[in-house]
Amino acid sequence: MAHNLHRLIRVGVIGAGSCSAAEADQARTVGRLIARQGWALLCGGLSGVMEAACQGAAEEGGLTVGILPGTDAASANPYVRLSLPTGLDYARNVVLVRASQALIAVAGEYGTLSEIAIGLKLGKPIAALGSWPDIEGLSQVSSPEEAVALVAHHLGERVEEEEP
Repeated sequence: MAHNLHRLIRVGVIGAGSCSAAEADQARTVGRLIARQGWALLCGGLSGVMEAACQGAAEEGGLTVGILPGTDAASANPYVRLSLPTGLDYARNVVLVRASQALIAVAGEYGTLSEIAIGLKLGKPIAALGSWPDIEGLSQVSSPEEAVALVAHHLGERVEEEEP
């Protein structure tokens, strides 16, 4: 599979480093669904929404990539498979958004807002799950399944159905 990694669809999951249990559950489900699609999950690599999404993807055997704000690869959450320390602090948000073909925002705070703004400026499809409801151009969704379906639609992919 290593020779096809450059063709792997890359979906960024963005959200705060601290979140509620309900937000973590949504992020875990988003991560699981991304992995089931065979897509790579990119995130900021830390805790909260990022860790929950990585956990969901890792549980499904998916590739998780943490684009870290600091210089220590070991600072990534335990579910990050590939840790990319940037030393860029919040400027790493630009790297994350640029590297992602689409974004799924789960709740979030100002860091998430900056990633949404960059994504919108770059014309990336963004599914927002309980995140910044009043931003023009942001596609509001009501479930992780709807978020992944929206991303799949924008990327010309079909949604993998869960096996019974």
